[in-house]
Amino acid sequence: MLGMPVAVALAWVLPEGGADGGWLKAEVTTKLAVALVFLVQGLTLPARALKDGASQGRLHVGVQVFCFLVIPLVGLGLDQLVGARMAPDLRLGFLFLCVLPSTIVMAVVLATVAGGNVAAAIFNAVLSNVLGVFLTPLWVAAILASGGATDQQSIGQVLREVSLLLLVPLAVGQALRRVGVKSWADRHKKRLSNLSNVTILLIVYAAFCNSVKADIWAQHGFTTILVAALGVVVLMVIALGLAIALSRMIKLAPPERIVMIISGAQKSLATGVPLAKVIFGAHPGLGLILLPIMIYHPLQLFVCGWLAARHAKQP
Repeated sequence: MLGMPVAVALAWVLPEGGADGGWLKAEVTTKLAVALVFLVQGLTLPARALKDGASQGRLHVGVQVFCFLVIPLVGLGLDQLVGARMAPDLRLGFLFLCVLPSTIVMAVVLATVAGGNVAAAIFNAVLSNVLGVFLTPLWVAAILASGGATDQQSIGQVLREVSLLLLVPLAVGQALRRVGVKSWADRHKKRLSNLSNVTILLIVYAAFCNSVKADIWAQHGFTTILVAALGVVVLMVIALGLAIALSRMIKLAPPERIVMIISGAQKSLATGVPLAKVIFGAHPGLGLILLPIMIYHPLQLFVCGWLAARHAKQP
C-alpha cells in the first residue's frame, strides 16, 4: 500500500527508465517479473490445507460463481449505466477489476481474524486464482470483442502467454515444494512475500511509465482519479451487500459465511497486475486500466478488516 504511490510517483519523475525501450528493458523484465510472482505463489501454496478445505462444496461453488459471474455481471450492468461517461481505458479497468480472482493471503488472514473456516478460505482463495488464470483472460476477450476492440492480443496469444508466464512457474513452484523445498519456503515465507510485492511494484512502475510517456494522464487530469475512487466505493458496497445476501440465501454457517463475504468481495492486486501485463501487453493506457484495482486493493483491506474484527466479537 505504501509502495504503490511511490512507484507511481517514480514513474512521473523518471518515466524513461521503465517505459518500453528504456534502460530497465521493461518489455522483458516485466515478463520475468510476472513469472517470478507465480513461482513464489507455487512455492508457498499449502497443498495439504487445500485438501482439508475441499469438503465445503456449497461454499466453494457459491464463492466462485459470485467472483466470476455475479460481480462481472454487476460490472457490465454498471458499465451500461455510466461507462460511456468514463475514459475508455478507465472503463476497461473497471470491467477488468470485476473479473479478477480473489486475494490469497489477505482472504486467509482476515478469515482467521474473524474466526472463519480457515481451511475453506485457503481452498477458495487458491481455487479462485487458478481459475482466474483462465477465466479472467476469457472475460476480457469477450468484453473487448463486444466493444469492437481489435488492438489487443488475440485470446490464443494471451492463453499461450498465460501458460508460459503463469501456469508453468506455478507448477514449477509446486513441484519444487514437493521435492524438498517445502520447509525452506515455509521458513522464508515472509521474505518470499516481500520479493513478490517488490516485483509487483516493478510492474506497476513500468505500466505507469508507459502511460506518462504517452501523455495519458495529461489528457484526463485529476478528475479521472476522483471518478475511479467513487466508482470503486460504489462497486465495493454492492459487492459486499450481495455477498452477505448470498451467504444467507444458501444458509451458510457463520464460519463459512465470513469466508463467502471476504473471499467473494475481494479482488487480487497480486494476480491482477501480472495478468494485466500479459493481457494488455505494452498498451499505453495500462496505468489507467490498473487504477481501479490499485484503489480497490487498500480499500478492501480496510473495509474487510473492519468486518472481520466485528465478526470476531460476535458470540
